[in-house]
Amino acid sequence: MADGDDGTRLQKILSQAGVASRRVAERMIRDGRVEVDGHVVTEMGTRVDPETSEIRVDGVKIRLDDTMVYLAINKERGMHSTMSDDQGRPCVGDLVEYRVRGNKKLFHVGRLDADTEGLLILTNDGELAHRLMHPSYEVPKTYLATVLGSVPRGLGKKLKAGIELDDGPIHVDDFAMVDTVPGKSLVKVTLHEGRKRIVRRMMEAVGFPVTDLVRTDIGTVSLGEQKPGSIRVLTSKEVGELYKAVGL
Repeated sequence: MADGDDGTRLQKILSQAGVASRRVAERMIRDGRVEVDGHVVTEMGTRVDPETSEIRVDGVKIRLDDTMVYLAINKERGMHSTMSDDQGRPCVGDLVEYRVRGNKKLFHVGRLDADTEGLLILTNDGELAHRLMHPSYEVPKTYLATVLGSVPRGLGKKLKAGIELDDGPIHVDDFAMVDTVPGKSLVKVTLHEGRKRIVRRMMEAVGFPVTDLVRTDIGTVSLGEQKPGSIRVLTSKEVGELYKAVGL
């Protein structure tokens, strides 16, 4: 926290960070929901140095650095999960080139192969990107997979228990049947593994090859109604929840 007249009023910082309006931020402070550097602050008018202080609301860290970029992209099928492609193939970098400055410094969280659609997170927050991708933090990723064949009831239990692939064992965190049509099934798969083509390899190993695959969620960030090929900026709440999920 800052001394005297130094720093910025805490409610103003919360408002500028997109947490809430200044009036609602003042109520949050009075209710004891705001911490600065590990201490609950309830005194109105408290001044804080936003460059050095860590601020949390309801335990969730608030992003204060406005140079940080956090984007959600709905990657289209056929697009590569790279910032550039020396063979001239369509890639994520093409999508952000005209919309985000300095896109060459962005990290993509969780690659998707060219045939897979869905949610990618792009950020220049290297520590967050690293932790989101590292299996030790067990950030779940959810997929909708269309597979060949009629999936039996016991398959989910089998995949939760784990199966063996050529590069080691794999198990899902959750598995659910969504829909069936003649010759095909739509299933929902949640796991925290990030190995290459892991969902496709896993489903093929149990006899149900994937024909279409969409990633819908990374942690608490959801694709929702976001259109293919579109970009949106993550909300402060979404970024805070990602921080919380990886212990930042």
